[in-house]
Amino acid sequence: MDKSNSFLSRFQVFFVIGFFILNLFSGVQPSLAKRPPEIRNQDDLNISQDMHAQDLSGYEFVKFDLKGINFSDSDLTGAVFNNSQLNGADLHGAVLKDALAYASDFEDSDLSDADMTNALLMESNFENALIVGTDFTDAVLSRIQQKQLCSMASGTNSSTGVSTSYSLGC
Repeated sequence: MDKSNSFLSRFQVFFVIGFFILNLFSGVQPSLAKRPPEIRNQDDLNISQDMHAQDLSGYEFVKFDLKGINFSDSDLTGAVFNNSQLNGADLHGAVLKDALAYASDFEDSDLSDADMTNALLMESNFENALIVGTDFTDAVLSRIQQKQLCSMASGTNSSTGVSTSYSLGC
């Protein structure tokens, strides 16, 4: 009786292992396969030259060409600008709290009186950007970026009352 139970137990184990191996090599049905996540809001964006005073909080601008776009007075809280071109963009008075702008180009942009509190700005370019009154409190910048921005820093943010030099730790 022990031999028949032993044989039955071995058969069950081999059957279960065989079943898993068969399913493993049979492939995954397309409906079950994971797809890469879509960029949120990308299709919903109707980007025009005038995006003035719009609520764009949480939107993702990944590898977007936003050169010369007017984002002045817009709410861009938590927005993502990864590898985006913002050359000559108008961000005067925009709120960019908790925004992420990794490796984005702000060359010749107007960032005056913008609130960039807690923004992650690593690897971004601010060459010739206008930062009069911009609040960079607790923004994450490289030491090189900080020195570059400190050389241009002036003014006080009208919303937060913090001077640009102080917010940069100059």
